[in-house]
Amino acid sequence: MTTVYSADTTIERHEAEPVNSAKVRKPLYEKRKKIFPKRAEGRFRQFKWLIMLVTLGIYYLTPWIRWDRGPYAPDQAVLIDLAGRRFYFFFIEIWPQEFFFVAGLLVMAGFGLFLVTSAVGRAWCGYACPQTVWVDLFLVVERAIEGDRNARMKLDAGPWTLAKVWKRVSKHAIWLFIAVATGGAWIFYFADAPTLLVNFVTLQAPPVAYITVAVLTATTYVLGGLMREQVCTYMCPWPRIQAAMLDESSLVVTYNDWRGEPRTRHAKKAIAAGESVGDCVDCNACVVVCPMGIDIRDGQQLECITCALCIDACDNVMDKLGKERGLIAYATLSDYAANMALATAGGTQPIAPARIRNAAFSDRIRHFNWRVIFRPRTLFYFGVWSLAGLALVYALLSRERLDLNVIHDRNPQFVVESDGSIRNGYAVKVLNMIPEPRVITVSIEGMPGAVMKIAGYDTTDGRSVDIPADPDKVTALRVFVTLPKDKLSEAAEGFKIVAEDRQGHESRAYSAKFNMPGAR
Repeated sequence: MTTVYSADTTIERHEAEPVNSAKVRKPLYEKRKKIFPKRAEGRFRQFKWLIMLVTLGIYYLTPWIRWDRGPYAPDQAVLIDLAGRRFYFFFIEIWPQEFFFVAGLLVMAGFGLFLVTSAVGRAWCGYACPQTVWVDLFLVVERAIEGDRNARMKLDAGPWTLAKVWKRVSKHAIWLFIAVATGGAWIFYFADAPTLLVNFVTLQAPPVAYITVAVLTATTYVLGGLMREQVCTYMCPWPRIQAAMLDESSLVVTYNDWRGEPRTRHAKKAIAAGESVGDCVDCNACVVVCPMGIDIRDGQQLECITCALCIDACDNVMDKLGKERGLIAYATLSDYAANMALATAGGTQPIAPARIRNAAFSDRIRHFNWRVIFRPRTLFYFGVWSLAGLALVYALLSRERLDLNVIHDRNPQFVVESDGSIRNGYAVKVLNMIPEPRVITVSIEGMPGAVMKIAGYDTTDGRSVDIPADPDKVTALRVFVTLPKDKLSEAAEGFKIVAEDRQGHESRAYSAKFNMPGAR
């Protein structure tokens, strides 16, 4: 159906219902009403295409990037080596005891999400969330096979013909292929990608690889292809949390009813009759492009992911009518409230567009000022995010690549030898945290009369031993420290077990206790 608004402008009016709007949505057990979003055109849609290409490219291609770490380490740029208990990220290698780096990244991700939400609302949900990205990808396939909104609605309502069966089978087959590729890409992060691919295809991969691909295939297919907006509405906790992140200066997608109301489909007739007319022509263009199935003109809603496709749709209509863009736009609550007060005479009268514009908008109309982003709340989030990042960088640059773990034997805590000397045993682990072999000197400092013996190694001076340390490995040692009978008084001083790379100028020391009979 179309409605003519002027002699040379025809605007298509869509018969659309916001089936996922809270005011019409049925209980969860009610059969879901399908949403057939129309393809939008505009700058926000183009930005979403860009984000989709970047995020999918990073996800699918990253496991195949190579990074030369030498002959003793894997050459996959990003690798989560569970068997070796390592995480490789280009030139960074994380050991299990350095898990605080991962915790720090999670802190940064959390405050980054708070920062983005407080500044520009649910931008994460609308552009970069995996659910949004994969739903967009599935919709591309659906439109390519079944056509745009009207064609898909007609196909869905029509009888099951051979053509319909073929289209549905083709669509779901491609969806399943994408889902399998999604699960397949994930497992490549946990093993050498080329090797695992060959093993996977030849059915020689570990069972956990096939189980992981099966689970991720099912979840991607069901969540991205079948459930779609239901995931965001019912399963995701972020819509419930975001209210605490927003304030009156946060940018959110807003229908500016101070400008659009009262809406009418027959503006020329209403104007001729002396009626007050807003800019909204009730064409429902904003409704048919919404992937969440809501009407942004109903106000802020939990279901809105701020993808801004309704802005593109509305701007295209305004362009055809020769009116200014921005009837639906990113706006702050404070700007909206000020403009609404202007259009309603301080809230005492119904909305009257004449109060805000005649030939042009009033000078008193408030527009977005980018400086509002730099307010105390966002600066606080940015400060915490930056401090966490700087702390991680400092820890990364200053960390030692040689570590030492020492555990005193508990049973027995000491041994009295036949000559009266006392011997203590220690389990020592030397961690060579670089992908190169090196020689580590293990020695003792303090208790000048003590001598050291390492099982399986000869010592010349009784105080130090050179140990070959394998690259990127833990070397376990059994160390025995003996104190002669006439030197037992030195035990009270304690001593240190030292591991040192004399060529690399790295060393680690552990203050150890020497146990004796009667000691507490």
